[in-house]
Amino acid sequence: MADVQPLLTLRYDPSSVGSLEAVIAPPYDVIDDALRADLLAKSPFNVVEIDLPRPPADLDPYAHAGETFHSWRTQGILARESEPAFWALEQRYVAPDGSERTRRGFFARVRVEEYGRGRIRPHERTHPGPKEDRLRLTRATRANLSPIFSLFPDPSGDATGAIDAAAAGEPFTRASDHEGTSNILWRIAEPAAVTSLQAALSDAELLIADGHHRYETARVYAEEVGGEGEHRYVLMLLCALTDPGLMVFPTHRLLTGLKDDPARQSAIREAVRRDFEVTEVSREELEPSGEGKGVQLGYMDSFHRQPYLLTLKDQAIADAALEGMPEPYRRLDTAVLEAIILKGALGMSDDDISHLRGLGYSKSFDDAHDAVSSGRADAGFFMRATPVEHVREVAEAGESMPPKSTYFHPKIPTGLVFNVLE
Repeated sequence: MADVQPLLTLRYDPSSVGSLEAVIAPPYDVIDDALRADLLAKSPFNVVEIDLPRPPADLDPYAHAGETFHSWRTQGILARESEPAFWALEQRYVAPDGSERTRRGFFARVRVEEYGRGRIRPHERTHPGPKEDRLRLTRATRANLSPIFSLFPDPSGDATGAIDAAAAGEPFTRASDHEGTSNILWRIAEPAAVTSLQAALSDAELLIADGHHRYETARVYAEEVGGEGEHRYVLMLLCALTDPGLMVFPTHRLLTGLKDDPARQSAIREAVRRDFEVTEVSREELEPSGEGKGVQLGYMDSFHRQPYLLTLKDQAIADAALEGMPEPYRRLDTAVLEAIILKGALGMSDDDISHLRGLGYSKSFDDAHDAVSSGRADAGFFMRATPVEHVREVAEAGESMPPKSTYFHPKIPTGLVFNVLE
C-alpha cells in the first residue's frame, strides 16, 4: 500500500506577495517563453523564477533557482507551517462543451517506492531529458516545487466524503490561474480528519496520471541522499478515479523530416491503405470521437491537406503488431499508431521516439492542424482521448503507455504548496 502522510508545508506568505494568483504557474512542461514572461510580469516572485529558471547566460540556471529559493525563504516570501496538514483542493473550470465542472483532491506527501502492484503504478513511458532537468533542480532547491498528480480507487466513497467535509468549511485561500480555472484550498490539520483520509487510502494503489518524470526523479534523489528522512517522500495531489470532474484530453502527433523523403511518404501511405479503412472527412471530423469503434486516428499531411479518418480494419492487425502485449494495451490508439506507423512504416526506434527525432506533440487540435496546414509539420495524426478506465486497465496489466498518451485537465498549479526535502 502507498504511504500517505500530511505535509509540513512551505507556502507563499500572502502578506509578502499579495495575491496568490500573481505567483502560481502551470507545470513547467507546458510553459513557453511568452507565457513565462507574462507570469513574471505579474510578480518577480512568480514560481517560474525557480521552477523554470532562465538567468543571464553566464549563470547556472539550477544554482540560480537554489539561491533564489533560499533567498525567498530567508526574506519571508515563503513561510513554513509549524504543524503538518493535508490540503484539499477544488478546481472549478469550463469544459470544452461549455459545461462547468468541478474536480477535488488533496495534497499530501507520499513515500517514494519502486513501481509495483498495490503501491504506485505509472501509466506512461518517460523521456530521459526532463528527468535530468528535474533532478538537477531538486538537488539545487532540496524541495518538491510542482506536485505529481495521482489517482486512487475510492469504491466506498470514504476519501471523497472526507474531502467534501473539509470543503464544506471556510477556504484557506483561493486563486484563479491563467486559463481561468478557480483553485480553492482548505487546510486539513485536525487529527481525526487526517486519520480519516489516511484510513480511506490505507489499501489504495496509486496511479500516476501526470508527473512521471518528477516521480522517477524523486526515486533517484531519495537513493542519492540515502538513509531515512523527508527526501523519502514526494509531493502529490491525490484524486479519486471516480471524481466526476476528471477529464482526459488527447495529445496529437506531428511528423517532420518527410518532405524530402518520398520513400517514407510512400511507406505511410502503404501502411494506411493496408491496415485501415480510409474516409475523407472535414476539418471538424479530423479529431476522432467515436467510442466502441475500435482503433481510430485522424490523419492529414501538408502536401494534400485533405483530412482523413482512419479506422483499423481488424483488431487482429493490432494483435499481431503488438504480439506479447496485454489485451488493453493492444486496443490503445497511441500504441497501434506507434507499432504500425512510427516503428513499422517509418522505422523509428524507441530511442528516436524518446528523443523526439522526427516526432513532436501538440495538446491543442487547432495548433496541430495549423502546424500541418502551414507546413511547420509534414503530417499529423490526430488522436482521441483515452478513457480513464482504459488508462487504469493498461496500468493494472503491468504496462506503460507510449509517451503523451493522455493529457489530464485541468493541470495542477505550481506554487500552491511546496514540500521541503530536508
